[in-house]
Amino acid sequence: MPREYQFPFELRHLVYFREVARRLHFRKAAEALAIAQPALSRQIAQLEAALGVRLLNRSSRRVELTPAGAALLERLEPVLAALSRVPADLKAVAEGRVGRLRVAFTGLAMATVLPDILRGFHRRFPGIRLELNESPTALQLAALQAGEIDCGFFHPDGPSPGIDTTLLLRERNGVLLPADHPLRRKGSVRLRELAGTPFVLFPRANNPGFYDRVLAAFASSGVAPRIAEEVWPRSNGVGLVRAGVGATFVSPSEARNLPPTVIFRKLLGPAPVSTLVVGWRSQPPPPPALAALLDAAARHAAG
Repeated sequence: MPREYQFPFELRHLVYFREVARRLHFRKAAEALAIAQPALSRQIAQLEAALGVRLLNRSSRRVELTPAGAALLERLEPVLAALSRVPADLKAVAEGRVGRLRVAFTGLAMATVLPDILRGFHRRFPGIRLELNESPTALQLAALQAGEIDCGFFHPDGPSPGIDTTLLLRERNGVLLPADHPLRRKGSVRLRELAGTPFVLFPRANNPGFYDRVLAAFASSGVAPRIAEEVWPRSNGVGLVRAGVGATFVSPSEARNLPPTVIFRKLLGPAPVSTLVVGWRSQPPPPPALAALLDAAARHAAG
């Protein structure tokens, strides 16, 4: 056994001492512990010998704590209290009522389904702490494969080996335009009408599938996109639209929460489609805390 775990006393010695120190009476402590008084006296003597200090001053009339005994009692209380909670704490972990989860998400997830999922999850499982981190799809997939996150909310290009998913959102994108855009009075537009409008996209490496679907929509419309900026995270793209730098693509669900300084218009004809899933490593079954979050996501998807 490693030296740091070698103790010259046992847990029962500490429990016996705590009872005597609280009652300051050997007979009453022995009765509470359901052991004989001489045996209790021997246990306390063994503990004092192991620690090399006197813990109690005993006389025929009274029992008193020494300064060392008072210091030991002060240190014992949180240790024994923590040990007494271990069975209940472990049961809560096994049942998925407490724990820690590392969760990654994209800007689209936070702008649409994720807040409602988290609200329902925290209401049912307040003891599970979430570590949330915004991350693009490509990094989430790599982090899932490496076991660096427990689950992610991302946009898949297709099946990923070793990763299970639940579909949360699938929507045709529209365009987000500056409030003073010449087409602001139209209820819907076509991409070919935006041939002269610069667009704000994101680095292709972050989500190659969606990026390619954007280019395919332009190609099907017979126009070449004018890409003014490629930025990440998604909120920065919305900020650049607000600043009048160009337009960008957003889903109708995401557009509900945007400020009045930008306008959303549906796209007629070719348009890229956003797909949002929650994904986790295939491991039957998921750990209890993760299973609780996945259940909350599935409930939201079903609703």
